[in-house]
Amino acid sequence: MQKDKIKKVFLRKIGQHTLFQAANLLCKSLRISFENKKVIDKLENENKKFVFAFWHGAMLLPWYLQRYKNFAGLTSKSKDGDLLARVLKLWKYQVVRGSSTEGGDIALGILLDFAKNISSISITPDGPTGPYRKMKAGAVIAAKKSGLPLILVGVGYKNKKNLKSWDKFTIPKPFTKTKVIFSDPIFVDKNLGYDETSAMIEKCDKVLNQIQTKAETF
Repeated sequence: MQKDKIKKVFLRKIGQHTLFQAANLLCKSLRISFENKKVIDKLENENKKFVFAFWHGAMLLPWYLQRYKNFAGLTSKSKDGDLLARVLKLWKYQVVRGSSTEGGDIALGILLDFAKNISSISITPDGPTGPYRKMKAGAVIAAKKSGLPLILVGVGYKNKKNLKSWDKFTIPKPFTKTKVIFSDPIFVDKNLGYDETSAMIEKCDKVLNQIQTKAETF
């Protein structure tokens, strides 16, 4: 029994390191062009924190781009979330586990604690189960409660494969042309009421879909 347990742990470790190395090699190979990158550069040069949000199906490159940069990331408590959490830890993210359906309020509270102290925040606002590219409240609420600017990120690849998952997860082909588009900073007033906050979520949903569509146009 003990041997079986050791074997499972060993294989899991091998799997996560293989995925980690594969993700590094793939992302390093991409021919990336950035739009509005000055927004991110300015925030980082001034050591300012922010909330970084991107669609669940497009998350590979955004996670990679902010590796080793003092970020906290939100992942689900699912098996897929387990694997993502392990890779993010290798990229030196502070990982918080939770979702809109399980432990979400607690997880958001932990993220906000990180934001108050040392970390920017990364969130996939349609995760972990969709609907596809429909923004939930998490990213906007994080920006509202933390006072940090919200930066939305669109990512597109000229040559890619989409998985048959709810998020149509996108895997770029090596060396393909890639676009990354950043929104201008969006500040969410902490005094907004429910209806105004809902309107802001709809606005951010529209902006993120617009820049995502633009990034996917070659």
